[in-house]
Amino acid sequence: MTGTPPRTHSTAPAAQPDSGGLFARSAVFAHRHRWTALVLWAVVLAGIWAAASSAGDRYRDDYSIPGTETQRTVELLEEHGSGQGGGSLEIVLHDPDGLRGKAVRQAVGAMEAKVAGLPAVDEVRGAFADPSSLSPDGTTAFATVTLDRPAEEMEVSDTRRILDTARTAAGDGVRVELGGEAAGELAADSGGAAEGAGILAALVILVFMFGTVVAAGLPVITALFAVGTTLGAIVLVSHLFTVATWAPYVMMLVGLGVGIDYALLVFARYRTELTSGAETAEAARRALQTAGRTVAVAGCTVIIALLGLVALGLGALRGAALAVALTILVTMLASLTLLPALLAVFGKRFERQFRARAAKRAERGKSEEGAGWRRLGAAVQRRPVAVLVLAVVALGALAAPMLGMRLGFADAGNDPQGSTSREAYDRLADGFGPGVNGPLVIAVAPPEDGDVRAAARSLTTALRDTPGIAGSSGVIPTGDGEAATVLAYPKTAPQDEATTDLVHRLREEVLPGLSERTGADYLLGGATASVIDYSDTVAARMPLFVAIVVGLSMLLLAAVFRSLLIPLKAALLNLLSIGAALGAITLVFQNGWLGEQAGPIEAYLPVMIFAIVFGLSMDYEVFLLSRMREEWLRTGDHTAAVREGLARTGAVVTAAGAIMIVVFGSFFLSDDRMLRQFGFGLAVAIFMDAVVIRCLLVPAVLRLLGPRAWWLPRPVERILPRLDID
Repeated sequence: MTGTPPRTHSTAPAAQPDSGGLFARSAVFAHRHRWTALVLWAVVLAGIWAAASSAGDRYRDDYSIPGTETQRTVELLEEHGSGQGGGSLEIVLHDPDGLRGKAVRQAVGAMEAKVAGLPAVDEVRGAFADPSSLSPDGTTAFATVTLDRPAEEMEVSDTRRILDTARTAAGDGVRVELGGEAAGELAADSGGAAEGAGILAALVILVFMFGTVVAAGLPVITALFAVGTTLGAIVLVSHLFTVATWAPYVMMLVGLGVGIDYALLVFARYRTELTSGAETAEAARRALQTAGRTVAVAGCTVIIALLGLVALGLGALRGAALAVALTILVTMLASLTLLPALLAVFGKRFERQFRARAAKRAERGKSEEGAGWRRLGAAVQRRPVAVLVLAVVALGALAAPMLGMRLGFADAGNDPQGSTSREAYDRLADGFGPGVNGPLVIAVAPPEDGDVRAAARSLTTALRDTPGIAGSSGVIPTGDGEAATVLAYPKTAPQDEATTDLVHRLREEVLPGLSERTGADYLLGGATASVIDYSDTVAARMPLFVAIVVGLSMLLLAAVFRSLLIPLKAALLNLLSIGAALGAITLVFQNGWLGEQAGPIEAYLPVMIFAIVFGLSMDYEVFLLSRMREEWLRTGDHTAAVREGLARTGAVVTAAGAIMIVVFGSFFLSDDRMLRQFGFGLAVAIFMDAVVIRCLLVPAVLRLLGPRAWWLPRPVERILPRLDID
């Protein structure tokens, strides 16, 4: 097998990095031209933000999927001039004493007239224009505001103006709230406090690791430069691609964690070289030649995983994947260019401080750095089967709830308590039943005989006899009168699993049978059906996405480590840690553990977490295994190489993992449910990966595989490109 090193390697000294190579040249350039590199980064940051400030952003949420029934419904209604194809808001009025008084009706009518004249408003369907808009007890009513644009394109200022105008009808016991998708943006949370908490916690960990604030600050500064530059670039990219409104927050979440992580890997190797006696310039060159290559391979793996999302073909998700991939690319470049320049500026100070600390450690008779990790590796190697079985069973048990995961989207029922969108949602649910917050829009296409109204009336009759339907609206003709719509109100809330079952039953049984009798085509759409279509599409395309990401990543690792079993082991263990993270998300956010409100998991979250975590886990995989392989090639002793690799990297991997955990976990403090899910899921996945996978399972598996771990068949060896990172 080609992975077995020649016998001469057992006595040969460790190979030193050669003086050439892209990463070494980058370190040399940054050291010689440190101020030029720093000025260039500052100019790029300022220039990008000047352009971004001038252009403004065009973030927008696009969850349309061509070919789905929801999209065909929108296209049919737009073709016939129906406002039902656009966005809408609900002005919700509530008075415990009732809304039937003449004075109340006059005030509401005057308010509705004012709202109808506002920008972005197409028309207003009055709260008392239809008996169905008044609750049976007469205490709650709602007016429907039809917008002249999709809800995701509404400016927050326009929505705020509608709310302020609507509240002119408040008073004398009448309370007014605004509901609908656009109203939810009024309660949007930027996550700024969470980011600050995460950076502060990361700084504390780095201070403990390096002993000085200056040394701890360099990885943070590197990450802030990278994230700031990318954030400005994303503003410009949003004019070319559909970038979701939540993408910048996820980008900052990932960018801060990864940026600090990558800089830490390089800085930790730099410190090792300094304490080994290398001069500052040589230490930087060696750090970039080794850890720099690790960062490059790890970063490319993350980018590959994120670009795999493009295969899903899901509108805004592709833009978000490109945004995060660009973030990873810039953080990688910052770690390879900006950080070496900073090291050159502070190198002499670090040289004195790090060597002084090492000397004091030796004087006090403290054990060699990594001794504890070396003992842990030896303990795992003594009982590899027991460690493997226990860890896999534990991770498998945590992953099991993932099998019952329900995908969907948060709605106003998940907005913060006290926000106008949440108050409107609750008032409507109390007054009309939970289904009123998620009406199903059923479009009736012109039948062959042209009597679309008769076909629509047959629909309302069929809906009355359909289990799960609480009621329906009257027939609403389109602008040209050639088509019509009927709103069907489920008995259950939009996020309820019974509502999903109802949509499938209507599409597969009720509407096809009705179409056969009337000759008309019926299409079921609306916001609730759109969520179901999106979730179904993600679930259907997930296997292809996983296959692409896992396949390309395994190919990259095989080229790096010249092994077939190493990539296979990495893929299986990564899938296990990701499964555990998704299982934990299911328990907390779907089942309501830790005080969270129970509800579905954001439909795009599993694929985003898979792409990000699968890529990020390769950081530690490459960092750990490259050090093990270095020892394996040097000594030929596989068992000792595993222990030594863990000893050399255990502290850095744990610190890097801890930083990512606190940065990601800090977003659990956000009011935004999506950000909490992302932060919690990523934090759990990184914890499992850095602690359970890298420190326990990897040494156990490699002990069981023995030298076979580095096996690569000769036919594969000849055709596989070589990517050397040692």
